[in-house]
Parts: sequence; structure tokens; C-alpha cells
Amino acid sequence: MRIAVFDLDGTITRRDTLWPYLRGWVRRHPRAGFWPRSAWAAAQFALDRDRGRLKARLIRIAMGGASRADVAAWSEEYVASLGDSVLCPGALAAVAQHRAAGDRLVLLSASVDLYVPEIGRRLGFDETVCTAVAWRGERLDGALAGPNRRGEEKRRCVEALRAAHPALSVVAYANAGSDFPHFRAADEAVLVNAGPHLRRRAESLGYRTAEWRNKSPAGPVQSA
Repeated sequence: MRIAVFDLDGTITRRDTLWPYLRGWVRRHPRAGFWPRSAWAAAQFALDRDRGRLKARLIRIAMGGASRADVAAWSEEYVASLGDSVLCPGALAAVAQHRAAGDRLVLLSASVDLYVPEIGRRLGFDETVCTAVAWRGERLDGALAGPNRRGEEKRRCVEALRAAHPALSVVAYANAGSDFPHFRAADEAVLVNAGPHLRRRAESLGYRTAEWRNKSPAGPVQSA
């Protein structure tokens, strides 16, 4: 038995999940000034390069003040709509193989807890670790309620998993160079859906690579 840690955006899904989630909300709940304010948030990110701050700004612009009930209803609808055009077949096959092997499945994502836990439940994960968003009572604030689960923060999350399950080895799957810090905390790491330059870099560091967007893995998930 192992811990299998899966990233979400670009790993299980073919693309980012937060921006489509916010756009879908705004289509159903129009917000005056959404597009120019979103452009302003993007311009601010170009200056400060703070992804957590960008995330909070966009959530507040699109959804600030929304009720828990409305957010929960949209999150359920959004996750149910994720089909073959979004989900990578190789990722779903790898999740199924780990589940069949009795491994503990952990979804580790920098995306937010408005909908990521629902994706985890849909796909049968045992645990979800993601970026938390703040509420004011029954209304969405939109600020981040904890660290943005990216880069070194993901490494800390993997180390916490290791401490909680000291007898289990860890295999990690992700798609970006920003995931290499938590790869170093795993016993085995697989870079998926990456371009040739990043694949070469990963292989030089001893990580395996795979393509999950258009096909399933060629064989069983390897043990560490």
C-alpha cells in the first residue's frame, strides 16, 4: 500500500479549472464590471507575480458575497459537467489502478476548496488538500483562508502526509516545474502532460514522464 498524490490542473484535467468555474458562475450570476476588473487583476499579477493574491482577487470580483447555498449548487453543477473534453483518460486510469491496488488516494491542488473537494469525491479520492477560501458567515469573502497550495507549500503538504502515514511510500503525479519541490519529498515522481524541455529536465532529475491527455497508461502503475 502506498500514498498516491495527484495534482489537479493539467494533470487530471487538461487545463486550469478555476477560471472556467468563475466564468460559469458569472454567466449564471452576472456581475457589473467583471471583465474590466478581471483585466485589472491580471495587470496587477503582471506586477506582483503573486498567484495567491490573483486567485483571491478574481474570486472576489466574480463571487464575493455569494451565499453558501448558491456556491454549493454551482460547484456541484460545475463538477458534474467535467467530461471527456476536460478529464485526461490516462489520469483516470492511473487513479483506478491505485484504487485497485489499495493505495491511499490524495488530491493535492493549488485550486480552491469551493469545488476541488467535490472533484475529489467524484473521482473517489480518500483525501483532498487544496487552497482554502474565506467566508463571512454564510457569505463568501473570497480572500484566501490559508496558504496557496503551490510550490514549496505542496512540499510541506507531502511531508505532512508522510508524517501521518510513516509506513507508506509516496508516489506523486503532477505536470509543472513548480511541482518539483514536492516531487523531492516523494519516493517516486511522475511528470505528466509536459512539453519536451520540461520532460528532459524531469528525466535528468530521475523522474519518470508520461502523457495522459490522449491515452491511458501503457501498463500498470509502477511501484517505487
